[in-house]
This record gives sequence, C-alpha cells and structure tokens, in this order.
Amino acid sequence: MARFNKVPPVLNSKFGLISPAKTLLTLMLIVIMQIPLSSMAFAEPENPKLRNEKCLKCHGKENYSRKAANGEQRQLHVTAEKFSQSVHGGQDCVNCHKDIIKIPHKKGLDRKVGCVQCHTELWDEAQQAGTTDENARLGVVVEQIDSYMGSIHARPSIADQSRTNATCYNCHDAHYIAPIDSHVGANGRLQIPETCGQCHSDVLDTYKTSVHGLEISNGNANAAVCVDCHTTHSIKKPHNGSSRVAITRNCGNCHEENLESYTETYHGKVTRLGYGETAKCYDCHGSHGIKRTDDDASMVHNGNRLQTCQSCHEDATEGYVTFQPHGTTDDFDNYPEMWLASKGMIGLLLGTFAFFWLHSALWFYREYQDRKHGKDRPHIMMDDLPKGKTHFKRFTRWWRLAHLVGALSIMLLALTGLTVLFSGSAWAPLMMKLLGGPVSAGILHRIGAIGFISVFFIHLIYFAFHIGRTWRTFQWFGPNSLIPNWDDLKDAIAMFRWFFGLARRPVLDHFSYWEKFDYWAPFWGMTIIGVSGMMMWYPAVTASVLPGWVFNVAAIVHGEEAILAVVFLFTVHFFNNHFRPDKFPLDTTMFTGSVPLEHYRHEHRREYDRLVESGEIDKYLVDAPSQPMARGSKILGTVLIVIGLSLLTLVLLGFLGI
Repeated sequence: MARFNKVPPVLNSKFGLISPAKTLLTLMLIVIMQIPLSSMAFAEPENPKLRNEKCLKCHGKENYSRKAANGEQRQLHVTAEKFSQSVHGGQDCVNCHKDIIKIPHKKGLDRKVGCVQCHTELWDEAQQAGTTDENARLGVVVEQIDSYMGSIHARPSIADQSRTNATCYNCHDAHYIAPIDSHVGANGRLQIPETCGQCHSDVLDTYKTSVHGLEISNGNANAAVCVDCHTTHSIKKPHNGSSRVAITRNCGNCHEENLESYTETYHGKVTRLGYGETAKCYDCHGSHGIKRTDDDASMVHNGNRLQTCQSCHEDATEGYVTFQPHGTTDDFDNYPEMWLASKGMIGLLLGTFAFFWLHSALWFYREYQDRKHGKDRPHIMMDDLPKGKTHFKRFTRWWRLAHLVGALSIMLLALTGLTVLFSGSAWAPLMMKLLGGPVSAGILHRIGAIGFISVFFIHLIYFAFHIGRTWRTFQWFGPNSLIPNWDDLKDAIAMFRWFFGLARRPVLDHFSYWEKFDYWAPFWGMTIIGVSGMMMWYPAVTASVLPGWVFNVAAIVHGEEAILAVVFLFTVHFFNNHFRPDKFPLDTTMFTGSVPLEHYRHEHRREYDRLVESGEIDKYLVDAPSQPMARGSKILGTVLIVIGLSLLTLVLLGFLGI
C-alpha cells in the first residue's frame, strides 16, 4: 500500500481529489473499455463520412435519380434491405465506388466501377496467402472473368468497365447480385431473357414469339434461353465461324438426336471439324424467332423450305425440298432409300473384303511355306539370252505415267474425303487445318477427281482407238485381253487348290485373274463414286431432275465406296504387288516398266512359254534399269506405299472413333 500512496492524487472535476488506488482502477477500466471500440473502428471506412448509412441518406430515397451526361435521368435508388441480402451485402459502397472520396460528390465526376479488377486482385491475394480452397467460388468467378474478357461484351474498352458493351453488373444487377443458386434455379432461368432484353429489346420481342419464348412465358424453365445458345460469359459475335459452330453444338445440348443426324451430313461434318462455312441449325430453322416445324411461319415448313435453301443455294430448285437433313440409315419406315443404300453398300464391303482378305491370307501362307521349303523359286538359265537383256518389258512410259497420276489422284481424293467422312476422329480437325480448311480441301478434292477422271477417260479413248483399228483381228477373249474368260475361273480354282496344298502352283498368262479384277474394279468405283460425286458437285442440276433424297443416297454410296476403294487398294492391291513373300518389300515394275525375266517367268509362265516357242521373246527383252532409275523407282514406290498405309491407318482410326 506504501507504493500506491506514492502515486499523486488525481483531480476529479466534479468531486475534487481522488485516491491513488481509485485512480489506477479507473485507468484500467478505461483501457478495457477501449478494446472493443478499437476493433470496431477497423471495420469502418477510412473516412467515417463515407459509411453506407451516409450513402443511403440520398440513394435510399425512392425514385432517387440524377441527370446523366446524355441528358437522360439516371435512376440511382438503392433498397438497403435488398442490398444487404445480396452477395455484396457486407461490403461498403466505396469498396466498389473507389472514386467517391467525399459527400456530396463532385459534379461531372467520371464514375468507374471495376468488378474485374476487384475480383482478380482478391484472387491473387488468395493465391499468395494459400487460401484458394476457402475461396473456391472466387476462383470460379475469375474463370468466368477470363471468358468474359475475350467476349464481345468486354469490348470496346476492356480496361474501363464503364465503357464496355456490357459489364458484370449490366447482367447481374449493380446492387442486388444474388447468390449463384438463384441464377441456376428455375426462377433465375425464366428471368434471363428479360435481363438480356434490357439491351437487346428487338431480339427479345422476336424471341417471345418463338417456340422457346412461348415455353418460357408458360413457366417452362427447360426451354432454351439466351445463355443456352450464346453461353453466359464467352459470348462472341454470332456470325463469326467459331460462334456459328458453338451455337450449333449448343443446340445439340437439348436436341441430341437431331444434332447426331445433322453431323452425318456434309453440313454437319464440316461443323464438327470446327468450321462455320456450311449451314448451321439456325440457318435453316431460324434463331430468335424459331417456330415448330409444322407452323406455317417456320422456315423449314414445306411451303417455306425452298426459300430457306435459296438463302445459301441461290439456284436451288424444288428437288432441295425433299432433302433429308436429319435422315438416318436405321429407320426404314421414314427413310427407306437411305436404309437400302446403306445396307447394300455394307453388304458389298463385307463380301469383297471377306473373299479377298481370305485370298490374301491363304496366298501368304502357301507362298511362305513354298519358299521356306525351296519350292517354286523364281529361276531361269540366262546363258542363252542376248548379253545384258535380262529384263522383260512389261509397261510403256504412258502406262506408268497413267498409273502414277491415278495413284496420286486417288491418294489426294482419299486424304481430303476421309478427313470429312471421319470428321469425328481426333486426327480430322488437325488434318483439315493442314489442308487449309474445308474450302481449300474441297478444291483439292475436285483436283483429285479431275486427275482420276482424266486418266480413266483417256484410257477409254485409247482402247477405243486401238480396238477400232484392230477390231477385225482383236481377240476379245485372247491371252492379251483384259476381258475375263473361263480360263480365269479355272486359274482361280487352281490357285485355291494350291493354297490348300492340293496341287502345284498354276501357271498364268499375261494377265492373271486378280489383275483383271484390279482393272475392272475402277469401272464399278467410277460409276458409284464418280456419278455420286458429280451429283453433289452440281446440286442444282441434280435437284432439277431428281428428288432431294438422292443427295442423301449419293452421300452414303460415295463415302462407303471410297472406303472400299481405299481399303482394297492399300491392303489387297498392296499385298498382291508388294507384300507377299515373293514380292516383299517392294516391286518396282510399275515404276521402271520392266521386270527381271526370271520373275516374269515365275509369275506368267504360260505367256513366257508361248513367246519362247514362237520366237517372239526377244521383242520384249530389255536392259536392266539404270542405277538412277532403279534408285528413283524404289524411293517413289516407298513414298507411295507409306502414304497409302498412312491413309489406311486413318481409316482404321476413323472406324474406331479415335
């Protein structure tokens, strides 16, 4: 107590002097009472005059407004209770309105509110503090901001959010931003068209007359609203390529079956590849004012369909009306032509591959076994032949040139066509990009078609001219004719007997039965692929004389026959001429024009014996190809085989959906 007595007395203005003990107790109570007061002070704005209560003295008044720079009255009323229930209800006004530094405000103040800056800064702070898990929703908002910043709404001024086409608070409301659950719920969806209509009033008026708008008016929250087609934040100009593709895919979120059938058409395949050049859903059905298909006002109603087609195909005729953009090959009742075409082509593919793959497998086995045991090795005594004449002249330079042009044309056709046909494969978009897009790919496809058609018809003209000169003596079923005869059937039966070890390998003539098949197969292919391709190349001409469903059938047979041609050429044809044991790894006869005489005797013994017996063998003997010719032929042949096998791989990946 002595120490307390040393404390000087304190003057109390009301009661006079008080004791030292009472003085110390009073000081302690004052300190304790200041603690909560101090903590409360940190929650207030730096300037107490800028507290929310101060702002609401004016902005809380009903119908409070001020004249804007454009002369119009600007509503500035804020309902305090409604604001307190929003996601920002615990924030101070000046947290967003950072340019407000005093009340009343300075006249002519250029007010800016930056939702983007605030949220990104908070997210940066959360990342630095390691609190991203606790602020997961903020991370979602920042992702949406990233999408928004690349949208048409963020322009023309991304930096200044008061000068954008539309910023966050234009859609979410400036002061009453509701929790996310209220936006995704039924009531939130029903309100979206009206929200967008604040800026797009003319579009809203049209939308209200559409099938979607009428459903929304009836309280059906499942009907499509603006954000279902245009997305919520990454909204682009609706007429650029990426937006056209995105909107079409968004249509499929509700109309799955229609999108699936659409993507089987050329329009849809190009869309699936990511390009906007072809017709999309809304090009045919309309966009904001879309009607049901049986509505007289619908763009795809029978009475309006031709006019709709003519918006893209100016010369469209009545045949376009019966084109089936959503036809499928598994619905015979509604699309019998497509069903029959599909099943017929599938049967052709299965039958062709079943026979020739079995033929190749048996051939490989027997030829491998014979070589393994030293049977039927190609061998001939060369001593009696003229010096240096070691090769048999098989093909002239014109035949070799025709083969090369035809091969390159087919490969170009396959590459460009398969990219579209298997548009759903992972490799297809990259390949289409390398081709320069669908327009360039279409031009390249037509160049390939012209190349192949030219070779085909020049070949026919040559034969017509040749046969015309020799028709009196031409042996239609002779050994040098490509027309199948009974000997070919006998040779085929003999080959199968050899395959099963029941007989020796048969001796064959100038053209074997499989070479004749290789020759005649393009006639069928040209008829199917060529005719269907020309029909689609000139649709207006086709539709002027044929119904529109012909295009559906043409697309089916064109694609299926292309698969048949590609797979046959790069499996069976490659095996017959390059991959079987006697030929592996490469036969250059078609590139050099000549074949070693011992090999020719082994493959075409019947013709060889006939030429030797008649003494005409010397007419066909030539020198071995020069080293540059042999080397160049090997390089060219290898390149073509690699390209062919690559195309075959693309077909396999396409079938597997990879």
